[in-house]
Amino acid sequence: MIQLSRRALLASALLPLGAAVAPARAQTAAAPADFGKVAAPLFSALAKTHGIPGLVVGITRNGQHEILAIGQTARTDGRPVDGDTLFELGSVSKTFNVTLAALAAERGRLDLNAPLDKVAQRLTGTAFGALTPLDLATHATGGMPLQVPDSVRNEKELVEWLAAWKPAAAPATRRAYSNISIGVLGLVTATALGTSFPRVAENDLFPALGLSSTFIDVPEAAMARYAMGYTAADKPTRVTPGVLAPEAYGVKSTAIDMLTFLDANMGVGKVAPEMARALARTHTGYYETSSYVQEMVWERYPWPVTRDRLLAGNAPDMALKPQPIKKLDPPSPPAPVSFINKTGSTSGFGSYVVMLPAEKLGIVVLANRYYPNEERVKAVYALVEGLLGGAG
Repeated sequence: MIQLSRRALLASALLPLGAAVAPARAQTAAAPADFGKVAAPLFSALAKTHGIPGLVVGITRNGQHEILAIGQTARTDGRPVDGDTLFELGSVSKTFNVTLAALAAERGRLDLNAPLDKVAQRLTGTAFGALTPLDLATHATGGMPLQVPDSVRNEKELVEWLAAWKPAAAPATRRAYSNISIGVLGLVTATALGTSFPRVAENDLFPALGLSSTFIDVPEAAMARYAMGYTAADKPTRVTPGVLAPEAYGVKSTAIDMLTFLDANMGVGKVAPEMARALARTHTGYYETSSYVQEMVWERYPWPVTRDRLLAGNAPDMALKPQPIKKLDPPSPPAPVSFINKTGSTSGFGSYVVMLPAEKLGIVVLANRYYPNEERVKAVYALVEGLLGGAG
């Protein structure tokens, strides 16, 4: 069944079967009139080409939200996806991790520039202990592996592994995208706050951002809204618990909540001054890569930007292979005229979030099947072109 707001009826004739455009709940004004017309053919084709059972794309423009929902929460006995469907965010979870670290810094509980061995004395005298929380937040570790080794089964074994780890290069010269580094940042931040990462995220961080359907552990009352994920081989799956999973890739959220999060990051949403300052910290640029400026996890491109540059910055090699970086001294302050993005995946889900702060435009794409980052970038770039009349 397709449900449309009155303002969306004009675009309804353009929608393929199974796609619904409707205003997000709690919004009083309509999103741009051309959203359904531009987004529906792009993302319906994307879902069909990649066999995605359910896909939701949301837009925020000047704080006004609109949702396009395509498909089902599961291949069997699923129900239509919508703005309240829970998806696994994968590495988009890292943006919450650095927000919490910045918030702890605002509260005077964490020094982002102090060596880690100040809060983890077991690491005193080690290469890892000499790193700072900011090094972890920017992947500037000198060659940290992407994943936690299979031999590491708990936090005690993790600390032992970290104590023995040696960087491949000076941290300021090599970027290595890593679930380990950002995961440890979450542990360090939670320790500084005297709690665990899941507890502080769900009880403090998410509510402070105005998020009511964002979780690490999905409660029973929300399980019916949690989509089933599908692997590239089309096997049903959901993320499994693991060392550093909550901190690195374990957040589940909805399109509506993620649009609210993007609003807060762009200064459109209503958050406390302390949170606004923390979010601004996360958008300081610390290093330059071949394609973008590395903020705290977020990746900043100039605006306008070419599609080729975005594709290069989101290519597999940026995550799977170490990349040279140049330290920015002084750091680059938040840049409103920019294109900021982050991709995320688990074995059964794919996500992509984008902000153009100067345009007050944010986009979130959530899908319950893994598909390549390249295809996410192409679809969102075409959407931006359609909404703004050319992207660069």
